[in-house]
Amino acid sequence: MNNENALIVFQKNAVLGKVKSRLAATIGEEKALEIYKSLLLHTFGEISKINGIDTSIFYSDFIEFASESAYKAEYKEIQVGGDLGERMSNAFRKLFQEGYKKVVIIGTDCPEIQSSDIDAAFRSLEKNEVCIGPALDGGYYLLGMRRFHEFLFQNIPWSSSEVTAKTKEILISRQISFDLLKTLRDIDTEEDLIAIFPK
Repeated sequence: MNNENALIVFQKNAVLGKVKSRLAATIGEEKALEIYKSLLLHTFGEISKINGIDTSIFYSDFIEFASESAYKAEYKEIQVGGDLGERMSNAFRKLFQEGYKKVVIIGTDCPEIQSSDIDAAFRSLEKNEVCIGPALDGGYYLLGMRRFHEFLFQNIPWSSSEVTAKTKEILISRQISFDLLKTLRDIDTEEDLIAIFPK
């Protein structure tokens, strides 16, 4: 532990046929994998611009020691748990148990995310218990907290358009301060791809 701020990156291993399934359904698995690899390069390129954070990569299936991100991460883990919520919850719990004061999680699906967005999340946590980076599809591309709130990962309809709304509802009901960052678009479908990279 070098810093008080921890960034969790949830990363699917870049394996043909295992990434961007909805995108692959219309453009093919090889093209989808190529796009996913470019998303990884973008994400870690932005992370490399940030000072004062420790980065932990949580892989979906196996730890990669020779990848685009190998130079950056202080920790490498495999995601543990059943659904996405349980896997994220376990990752947050582990980092807070390590002694970090602020923990932020991102995925690797957002070509619009910039280092300034991640910096903004950590700054937001100086005043708020939680921060959310809403995605245009109703999910979120970023979640941050300054202490572990396990309930934020329970009874959430993952992979639906209700994720951010339900998360906000829980925070309001528990009177926990939170901040919304700018809304960005993830790439999940060909429609998303065309919206961000018009032909």
